[in-house]
Amino acid sequence: MPGTRKLGRPTDHRRAMLRAMVTYLLENGRIETTITRAKEVRSMAEKMITLAKDDSLANKRAAMAYVTKEAVVKKLFDEIGPKYKEVNGGYCRIIKTGPRRGDAAEMCIIELV
Repeated sequence: MPGTRKLGRPTDHRRAMLRAMVTYLLENGRIETTITRAKEVRSMAEKMITLAKDDSLANKRAAMAYVTKEAVVKKLFDEIGPKYKEVNGGYCRIIKTGPRRGDAAEMCIIELV
C-alpha cells in the first residue's frame, strides 16, 4: 500500500521530502537515493504521470498541488504524459547500486523508463 512507510521522519517533513524528490525526478529523469525512498517516490511519480495522460484543467490543478515547480508541471503535461499515453503503468525503473559508504544503506537509481 503506497504511502505507509514513515522513513524515520515526521509527517510534514516526509511529505515535503517526497514532493521535492518527485519534482526532481520528473525534472531530470533520474535520481539516486535509498531503496525505501525510491519505492515511495515511484508510487507518487506514477500517479502524477497517470494524471498527465489526460490533459484536463482538473488534472493540472491536482498536479500543481503536489509538484513544487510550475515548469515541471508544464513538462509533465507537454512531454512526459503524451509519451506514456498508450502505457498502463510501470513508468519508473529502480536499479540497485549497492551499499552507501557511510552507513551501508542500500542505494539505487530511480529513473523514468
